[in-house]
Parts: sequence; structure tokens; C-alpha cells
Amino acid sequence: MVDTDLLVIGGGMAGLTAAARAAKDGLRVVVVEIGDDVGGSARFAGYAWTAPSHEVMDAVNPRGDRALRHALVDRFADGIEWIRSLGVEAKDPVPLLGFGRGHQFDTNQYVDLCRQLVVRSGGEVRLRTQTSRLLTQDGRVVGAELTGPDGPAEVRATWTLLATGGLQGDPEMLREKVHPRAGDLQLRANPHSSGAGYRLATAVGAATGPEDAGFYGHLVPSGVPFADPSDFVDLSLYYSEHALLLNVEGRRFTDETLGDHLTTMALLEQPEARGLLVCDARVHRDWIVASYVEGAVALDKFAIASRRGGRVGLAETLDELAYLPEEWGYDGAAIAKAIEEFNRAAAAGEPLEPARRNDAAPIDEGPWYVIECEPAVTFTFHGIRTDDRARVLGTDGLPVPGLLCAGSDSGGLYHRAYAGGLAPALVFGLAAAATAAARVTA
Repeated sequence: MVDTDLLVIGGGMAGLTAAARAAKDGLRVVVVEIGDDVGGSARFAGYAWTAPSHEVMDAVNPRGDRALRHALVDRFADGIEWIRSLGVEAKDPVPLLGFGRGHQFDTNQYVDLCRQLVVRSGGEVRLRTQTSRLLTQDGRVVGAELTGPDGPAEVRATWTLLATGGLQGDPEMLREKVHPRAGDLQLRANPHSSGAGYRLATAVGAATGPEDAGFYGHLVPSGVPFADPSDFVDLSLYYSEHALLLNVEGRRFTDETLGDHLTTMALLEQPEARGLLVCDARVHRDWIVASYVEGAVALDKFAIASRRGGRVGLAETLDELAYLPEEWGYDGAAIAKAIEEFNRAAAAGEPLEPARRNDAAPIDEGPWYVIECEPAVTFTFHGIRTDDRARVLGTDGLPVPGLLCAGSDSGGLYHRAYAGGLAPALVFGLAAAATAAARVTA
């Protein structure tokens, strides 16, 4: 049996941030990670970003928990300074998703430095270790039972942090918590994030939610499997906010310009959860072959989808869309007619249905580029309920003594909206460390 101040279950962005900050504050820390290495999905990312103000956050994420969304905005700058304090360069801020501001940084360097800080401070990092159950005593969580390469073990802790990365790696949980078809989505994240933290928390009375909160993901070419984690970015069709998306019935169903991350949720609810993404030469030139985010490598997503065997097509005229392959299951002539009608209304300045709030220009400069796409999931917005100090809340609304949660295990911050993934892991990972340090030193 091991006694420690903070037991961290999960070695991703949130868990390592909390562990390193707590270790730097003098706490004894044990990190357990189910995988062969720490880092989780953070190793596939490169930007920490969020909304720049309460007003912007409230506008884009009105149904998210108010205390959580405001804490994220208020503490984000401190999180970036923490990254820099470890010797990691966080570059000057750049715009993201049309409303956010964020910093590019080397996430691999960051998580490795966090691990080194824990170990140099006398803490432990245990890999290939599963958590069987949380230990409780007199109504307080006091650690966990573990199973690792050396067999079962028990860690007693003043505070226990759940940071296992979410539930998106479990298809059945996705079907139950997100949508009946969500379990069939490709996963653009660490496969070890399969609901362990959620199950541990609910077993000791934690509250969960919100219901029907949605998920964060992106559109990807249909039928093209991810070959390795680099595909999480390479295959994501970020430019969709400037294109037209039509479902299998040949109609638009959402305002694409609000962002690919929102369009992805909308497509899941359409018949067969697939659709045709159509853009013209202007969008191809300005958005497909250009950098989507300042500082990122420009990738021709159409060319990549074509090379990988996706359903793609190039039409020199809109009339050529009538010759879409029959096996795709679309009425090509109806697709062409829908685009022609959109272009007519857009050129005339008429109201569009659905609206195009951020890019109402016609899609009328040939040739036209077609990719059939489908949603892919990164993490869900349903999770363990917490307060802004990262304390897990029980079904009675009160904190569960001794239990913390941060990162994608938590729910409530976003509700069918999104303003950054690494930023909440960073901010609430630091909050968890502060909560643990306050209790330990009191």
C-alpha cells in the first residue's frame, strides 16, 4: 500500500498538468496510466485556445455551465504562463474558429516535462495500470485499488483526480450518451479513453450530464479509416464551413458557416449520417489548399481523400453532378439543382434557408469539388459534473469529498458548443492541483 497526497488516474493533458503543478507545490503525487505511455490525445494536438472574453464565450456556448465557462476564460492566460514556466514555448496568439484566440506549443515536449517534474519530485508514474475501484472511508474517497504489471495494489490518497480522457472510446457508451449511431463513428482520439473515470465516479455517487450535450469532432471522408494519429488532422475537413453540405436527400440542413465542429454534430442526426460536401474553385483555392490555422501546415484535403480511396469527384460544370456514381445513393441532378438555387439566392442577396451567417457567397466558380463525408468523434460533452475548483459533484449537488475531475472526463462546460479542448484540461488540471494543495497544507 502507498500513501500519497494526490492520486491522478489518467496521464493525459489534464492529469499531467495537475500532477506536475502539485509536485511543484511540494505534494506527493502518484500518476497511473492505462496505456504504454503518458500523453493521451494531447500528443496529437498543437494549440491551446478558447474564447477571449465572457461575452464571446456566452455567445458561442450559452448553455454551458456559467461558472465553468467563465473560469476557463479568466484562467486561460495563467495556464499559458504555466506552460511557459516549464520552458515550453507558447507562441503568440492566433485566431481560431473565427472567434477564439490560442497559442501553438509543442504538446509532446509539455507532457514529457510534466512527467519528468513528477518523477524528479519523488512521485511515481505507473504505466499499463488499471483502476479497479475507488476506495472510500466515512463518505470520503481515499484512493483506489489498482492492477498493474506487478499485480494488484492499493494507493491511499488525500485527493484522487479522475482524468482518464472521457468515454468516447466505448461504442456502447457513445450510443447511450450521445446518439444511437454514435457508436459507429470513427474515433479521432486516444482509444484508451473508454469511460473508466465515468464508471469510477458514478459508483461513488457522482452526478453526470448534461443530457443531449453533443460531442466535439470533425467531418472526415466517408469510408477512409484512420491509419495513424496523424490522420486525425490530415483527414479532418475543416474547410466545410465555407462549402455546402447536402444530406442523402439532396438538401442543406444546417448553417455550415458556424463551424465544422458544429456541422459534425448536425450530420450525425441526418439520414444515414453521411452527406456530400461541395465547394467551388474559390473555396478550394482560399481554404482547402491554404493553412486552416496560422502556423499550421497547409494540406490539400481533397487530394488526400482522393489518394486514400474516398468518395470524391470533380465536376467541371454543375450539370456533371448528375453523373454521381449510382452506388453512392444520391440524386445527382437534385444535388445540382439545389446548388444552383442556392447560388441564385445568394447572388440576389435573398434570405438563405438554412442561413449562412459567416460566408453567404455563391459557390459558383467552377470546377466543383465533391467529397462524401461522415462525422468523427474526439470527445463528448456529457461527463462527470464538477465545480470550477475541479471538485466532483454528487447527485445532491454537493462535492464528493476527496474526489476531483478534469479534462474530457468532466461534463457541463460545453453544451452543443465548443471553445477548445486542451484549454479546459490545462485550466481545470491546474484548478485540481490548487484544490489538492489547499487541503493538504491546511
